[in-house]
Amino acid sequence: MARDRILSGAARSEEEHSDTALRPRRLDEMVGQRALLEKLRIAMSAAKQRGEPLEHILLEGPPGLGKTTLAFVIAAEMGGRPPRIASGPAIARQADLMAILTNLERGDVLFIDEMHRLPRVVEEFLYTALEDFRVDFTIEGGLSGRVVNFKLNRFTLIGATTRAGMMTAALRDRFGHRYHFEFYSRGELTEVIERSARRLEVPCTDGALELIAGRSRGTPRVANRLLRRVRDFAQVCADGKITPALAEEALTIQQVDALGLDELDRAFLRTLIQVYDGGPAGIEAIAATMGEERDTLEDVVEPFLLQTGFVIRTRSGRVATRDAYRHLGLPAPPPRADTAGDASLFG
Repeated sequence: MARDRILSGAARSEEEHSDTALRPRRLDEMVGQRALLEKLRIAMSAAKQRGEPLEHILLEGPPGLGKTTLAFVIAAEMGGRPPRIASGPAIARQADLMAILTNLERGDVLFIDEMHRLPRVVEEFLYTALEDFRVDFTIEGGLSGRVVNFKLNRFTLIGATTRAGMMTAALRDRFGHRYHFEFYSRGELTEVIERSARRLEVPCTDGALELIAGRSRGTPRVANRLLRRVRDFAQVCADGKITPALAEEALTIQQVDALGLDELDRAFLRTLIQVYDGGPAGIEAIAATMGEERDTLEDVVEPFLLQTGFVIRTRSGRVATRDAYRHLGLPAPPPRADTAGDASLFG
């Protein structure tokens, strides 16, 4: 069973209101993703000059980096209504999507999260809507069924996905713009939570927010979540002001270490090292040993461990690096014949 993790980039329903209050509302308020935002700024300016809605946009990248926020910003910048929001798994039938598409006005933004989880029949139904702004909908069924053509107002679809490779090429090719989100630097995350702290009216001393940013896994959603947890600790156990020492103590209670790993990350590394002798080991075997879902490990654990260089993927499976042993305080094994030539492992 998947654990509820403070360091997960996935959104939580109880935080939606707070996250909305902390989100930037205009492009100039966005932090990080400079190359992406510059290309988007040019595309929006060109569309405004022509008096046309934007071409469809595909946003790719790990959860928590601001894809939903950017959809709201684009809708605001283009002068339209707030975006209509849907999720790939929630659109099970053509009729579900039909109800959304026929209610869109010219220039509206439709945001679909988890595009890679759209059913194939819905995905194929979407093709003509994206290209020709019309849909062919079958009314009733069997021999008496008939196909009715509906013309749609010209809209902008913004799709978001954490697994672009799982989308079909036919669907990806129908997006005029494709932008990939990168993890944020420590300085960028500090700027993000400085802004959040002002909105939450949380007093902080020098160095406190930098410490929180350094443990936020390059993800703004995680940074804001950690800020709220540290704020709670400061409110209950101190005078409400966040200092570096207080932030350190609060994050220790949350089991977030100096590099931003939590107990599930460390459990993954310990399983790989102690049960499978450092690897190589398959993800299915690791998941079964830990009692976790494979998707949880692949989507929310492995990306950060790969980014930090604690784990690498080989044709034979996952392998722990020397840095992973060092971080857990474990002695690294001697070089093995099958990995001796790879300096990133045990050289």
